[in-house]
Amino acid sequence: MERMFGRVLVIVPTYNERQNLPMITERLRAAVPEAHLLIADDNSPDGTGQIADELAAGDDHVHVLHRPGKQGLGAAYIAGFRWGLAEGFDVLVEMDADGSHQPEELPKLLDALADGADLAIGSRWVPGGKVVNWPGSREFLSRGANIYTRVMLGLPVRDATAGFRAYRAATLEKVGLADVESQGYCFQVDLTLRTARHGLRVAEVPITFVERTAGTSKMSRKIISEALLRVTVWGVSGLPQRLRRPR
Repeated sequence: MERMFGRVLVIVPTYNERQNLPMITERLRAAVPEAHLLIADDNSPDGTGQIADELAAGDDHVHVLHRPGKQGLGAAYIAGFRWGLAEGFDVLVEMDADGSHQPEELPKLLDALADGADLAIGSRWVPGGKVVNWPGSREFLSRGANIYTRVMLGLPVRDATAGFRAYRAATLEKVGLADVESQGYCFQVDLTLRTARHGLRVAEVPITFVERTAGTSKMSRKIISEALLRVTVWGVSGLPQRLRRPR
């Protein structure tokens, strides 16, 4: 795999995921044995960080980044990206700790990078993608948010809020991370928009998203409100430029 992609780092942010972390680590290590795993724990009060240390002690492909407290998904990924870039990894992957992103599908994202993509997104809303065990209201919210994002930003991506994705290191270095402040779903939209605006290639790969069976979802009204507000602001501020584009 390293001959094709270089060194691969999978970043998994955690906050109170002690029930899920051993399982997702085992599945990832079995699915893509050459990949490294970075667990970025936000000082979980349930002891997730200690479990992460135990996993790392027994596997030289597992690493732990202890953070001082809960600072949001985007901040955790930015810290993980910086760690991975400093360590010389060539591909950096975002993946949830709760099993909703199936590690067995990671090779499909890596294949998309091998085919020339700069960012590969595991998409629920392209043909072949689907969700399992989601209530209708959650699917309606996600589909609606992505339609709104496409319309407001002129972004040709059907699942810009998706959190299972693989970046080339060069992509992250080009788009820049220093001024990224968005969190949650909006963090994913932000980096997708930056990638597209730099003229880089974004590929969507169909995946099956499986709702978590253990632990508690981190979704909140604050995350949804932030995404709605930021996408609206970005869309309005970028409208004059889009209108000037030749058709």
